[in-house]
Amino acid sequence: MCGIVGYTGTREATPVLVEGLHRLEYRGYDSAGVAVLRRGKVGVTKTAGRVRDLRDRLAESPPNPATVGIAHTRWATHGEPSDRNAHPHLDTEGRIAVVHNGIIENAEQLRARLTARGVELVSETDTEALAHMIAAELAAADSLEDAVRAALRHVEGTYGLVVLDRTRPDELVVARNGSPIVLGVGDGEMFVASDVAALVHHTQRVVFLDDGELATVHPGGYRTSTLEARRTSKEPTTVELAADDYELGGHSDFMRKEMAEQPEAVARALRGRLDDRFATAHLGGLGLDPMALRAVRRVKFLGCGSAYYAGQMGATLVEELARIPADAEPASEFRYRDPVVDPDTLYVAISQSGETLDTLAAVQELRRKGGRVIGAVNVVGSAIARECGSGVFLHAGPEVSVASTKALTNMTVSFAMLALLLGRVRDLSAAAGLRVVTGLRALPERIEEVLADDERVREVAKRYAHARHMFFLGRVRGWPVAREGAQKLKEISYVHAEAYQAAELKHGPLALIDADMPSVVLVPDDDLLAKNIGTIEQIKARGGPVIAVTNAELPAGLADEVLRVPRGEPELDPILLTVPLQLLAYHIAAELGRDIDKPRNLAKSVTVE
Repeated sequence: MCGIVGYTGTREATPVLVEGLHRLEYRGYDSAGVAVLRRGKVGVTKTAGRVRDLRDRLAESPPNPATVGIAHTRWATHGEPSDRNAHPHLDTEGRIAVVHNGIIENAEQLRARLTARGVELVSETDTEALAHMIAAELAAADSLEDAVRAALRHVEGTYGLVVLDRTRPDELVVARNGSPIVLGVGDGEMFVASDVAALVHHTQRVVFLDDGELATVHPGGYRTSTLEARRTSKEPTTVELAADDYELGGHSDFMRKEMAEQPEAVARALRGRLDDRFATAHLGGLGLDPMALRAVRRVKFLGCGSAYYAGQMGATLVEELARIPADAEPASEFRYRDPVVDPDTLYVAISQSGETLDTLAAVQELRRKGGRVIGAVNVVGSAIARECGSGVFLHAGPEVSVASTKALTNMTVSFAMLALLLGRVRDLSAAAGLRVVTGLRALPERIEEVLADDERVREVAKRYAHARHMFFLGRVRGWPVAREGAQKLKEISYVHAEAYQAAELKHGPLALIDADMPSVVLVPDDDLLAKNIGTIEQIKARGGPVIAVTNAELPAGLADEVLRVPRGEPELDPILLTVPLQLLAYHIAAELGRDIDKPRNLAKSVTVE
């Protein structure tokens, strides 16, 4: 969730560090800071607030030509957002500087031990304890790496950290356990970051650290080892990303840009994966032959937030097309309920970043229990991708806005292909398979049609932007779409929204319907059309405003507002119905003046529990 940047080389470090932090702003944070080493002294500048506030504070000091340093954006876990709690943190003598992502679960015990030894702690954070512990280990250690290793043996919890020692002017030591760290390999310089977004402006050659791994970096290169001091061998890989992928490109914000990119993103996800001859899909990354696919008796999708709702859409697709049981579950709950892991179940772990800690922990629990798990991720080399070893790459391209749009759409498209593949090795006919293939291939154009109705959605949003509460209602295919629509509205506009199965409305929630409670009702043109019309009539009879999102012809005057989507194959309706809800949430948030890309209290990559 927080952002880490480190640099050692020949360039002035501070501009590199601040520019890297700027590229990580989308991850969510409440304070920022840098520490650079110059002539045997660690200089620290930090502040509560945005990277621009840090840049302003740095501008108040003379330029510092230091060529090694570390930087951080913090998302508060221990202690309120403040200058004092911002990273980097130092030991008492100012020798060691540390930046850290994650949560040290035994922080209170570690802090108590330090206080008992006479150490004066100046912050409320778990991270400060690490700086003092590493400093204490230096006396008996042969290297900074050994001191870091010794300190981490006392730590319980998750960390991605970078350590700077004022007596080692070119060296940084990094470590990972449950929170991402990636090295960037340059020409006579090295970079460290929690996300490749901070690196691609400088290099595309990267090294992903595994959990329980450390690295020592210096301008000439790096070496990696385990927490037990065993050397490891890590070769750089090349990431197919460029700095322009993280630029606005003329758009007002990243969410708008990423919504507009959905047709192209879907086309990428489909490219080379649809087979007209056999009316199926090719997903080579699964590593499952037809016999293995036929042996699957159940599919369970695991994700958090929007990824969970995409999993619900995927489960419906699997049951409809493959006729095998499927469901979705929040990954955050999975491992804590001591799940029964069935060897005939295919588990699908869903994460845009591939680093979501709750989902990663679910994958690790499944692997411990012998479960068959594949990943559905958008970042090559991410922890979930490596842990699963097989799966579906989403091909959505970098997604910067906290609210997921194109990645969520590509998740659902990928699950439609998975459902098609599972169906075609069973009883789904070639004719039905070809119908779905044709429908998938038409999706980019259909999504373009939805996006072209942006002005109409904006008009509706302006009328309802000041509602304090909203309902989102849907049946079967529309139910997870309603959940995702409510989620989008909540997270970027801060308007309270709840989603319900439409049939459940009369079992309690109907009591809340009045003229001040708008309802967004998903009305696909399917076998449940008459029942969905009945739901709207129940709401209207009680004076509730209704926004219908539909590809059906509704009776005139039934709904107060109608947002239309084009017709497609019925099983794929959720994909198209989701897009107007993205636009609706976006325009309501814009009308209310919200910070759309960086909603309060949230982060893009959730790497803490």
